[in-house]
Amino acid sequence: MSKITKIDLDDSALPAPTAEIEQERKVAMFDLLEDNSFVLPRREDRSPPPGPYHLGLSIRERRLVFDVTTEDHQPAGAFHLSLGPFRQVVKDYFQICESYFSAVKTAAPSQIETIDMARRGIHNEGARILQERLEGKAEVDTDTARRLFTLICVLHFGG
Repeated sequence: MSKITKIDLDDSALPAPTAEIEQERKVAMFDLLEDNSFVLPRREDRSPPPGPYHLGLSIRERRLVFDVTTEDHQPAGAFHLSLGPFRQVVKDYFQICESYFSAVKTAAPSQIETIDMARRGIHNEGARILQERLEGKAEVDTDTARRLFTLICVLHFGG
């Protein structure tokens, strides 16, 4: 059961999200809880407690914080990632999302499809960076990384 069954996203210090960002957050959390792979590797000759896991995701002191517990609230792992490697891809993702949300209202289907392909490409890049940053801390598949990247973007909103 190496998976996440609950997510606590600490977005309390952020401004109220736009309707589009709120929708992205809801979809990412729903999809993540429906299907994900989250494996904590063995560290210093210690096996991590078995999952499933609860994940607390927040930004504290300019660091992305993963706080992982078991379903009975026992600590399973905590790690902090620098936000630096994510800054440009998050900025690019927000810009392409703005273009996409605007295009959906007025553009031709072919233009919407082109923008959506670019959006998926940037999203995949964010997921790849996340997988690299999690190396040695947690193993996630591509779909899980994509959904977690969406949540990272939500935590960057307004910041």
